[in-house]
Amino acid sequence: MKKNSGDLKMEWAKLNMPVMKNIEKRFKKEKPLKGVNIAMALHLEAKTAVLAHILSEGGANVAITGSNPLTTQDDVAEALSRKGVGVFAKYGESEKEYWENYNKVLDVKPDIIVDDGGDMVYLVHTKRKELLKKIIGASEETTTGVIRDRALENEGKLKFPVIAVNNGQCKYLFDNRYGTGQSTWDGIIRTTNITIAGKNVVVAGFGWVGRGVAMRAKGLGARVFVTEVDPIRAMEAHMEGFTVLPMKEAAKIGDIFVTTTGDTNVIDKRHFSLLKNGAILANAGHFNVEINMPELEKSAVKKRVVRENITEYTLPNRRKVYVLGEGRLVNLACADGHPIEIMDLSFALQALSVEYLLKNGKKMENKVYNVPAEIDLRVAEEMLKANGIEIDKLTKKQIDYLTKSH
Repeated sequence: MKKNSGDLKMEWAKLNMPVMKNIEKRFKKEKPLKGVNIAMALHLEAKTAVLAHILSEGGANVAITGSNPLTTQDDVAEALSRKGVGVFAKYGESEKEYWENYNKVLDVKPDIIVDDGGDMVYLVHTKRKELLKKIIGASEETTTGVIRDRALENEGKLKFPVIAVNNGQCKYLFDNRYGTGQSTWDGIIRTTNITIAGKNVVVAGFGWVGRGVAMRAKGLGARVFVTEVDPIRAMEAHMEGFTVLPMKEAAKIGDIFVTTTGDTNVIDKRHFSLLKNGAILANAGHFNVEINMPELEKSAVKKRVVRENITEYTLPNRRKVYVLGEGRLVNLACADGHPIEIMDLSFALQALSVEYLLKNGKKMENKVYNVPAEIDLRVAEEMLKANGIEIDKLTKKQIDYLTKSH
């Protein structure tokens, strides 16, 4: 079989995913997912394709769609479909096609859902309720999705357990900070081809993603400003050496803005007229709601695409602002997403969480759970081993000292 660029991308990804390779080896031998239907909604690029294929190698019947219209790589989707995975996604699909593809994936009648952003879990709780009875559980990749799933739980509407993979230590400590921190700037630099050193960079939100984006901006030589609504996170940003101020003030001085909050209308109508001429707006949150694009479209007197993934908006005050990737997730809409080794950790948590749900889901309550500690530790140990790193072990005396009164 002739290999296309998608096959080669998958090969390269797998070469740099040692933890996932070990899981694949065991899954192929033991077939722990035999006969299980898995519905997936993730950013469909090479690393995701490796996860889907490994779940399939474990015996599962897998169907997958893209969780964002601009992040599917068509060559990877085609390569994955030839490996026996049901693929329903294409780059640039319309909103109608997006939901049609979600429904096609759900037609597999899943036992397990692997979600990114919460749309699939939302769909089965609203328009595909006939599927709820069969679903054992779901795993969720993102902060946004976990927030939505917890809202269902708090309202008493969640009908199956969800493992918040996003809250796993091997996810948020590395993926959200180092992964998004690097890949966001990869997307911005690749798309704009501008210098970051000396620029005023405004980071909206100082959660784990905001920390990573701010840290990398500082390393690139930018002057970094942080906006926050949480007093404790604002103090953290201040102690890290960043200037903390409200968005209405930051809007006047920023050269590049990166939104990382997971909330809506972070850069809004009230800020557009304050922006400097030439300001660049990018979003690193899951959904394209952080920059109020409908209001920007409405406010602008002129709009044009000046470069791939860069749209120029001329405002009534004649200033021009530039939006990257239509305000969608910049690290995937404008680049290849997180570095491979980072996603090795996150997707290892996903694969092992799927296995855990299959074994334990029917005994679990309809709640959002953190990743079991044993899975987090196992993934960390595998990655240390793959990097040739040894660590100390506690002696019996040390364990006794830490666990017994003295």
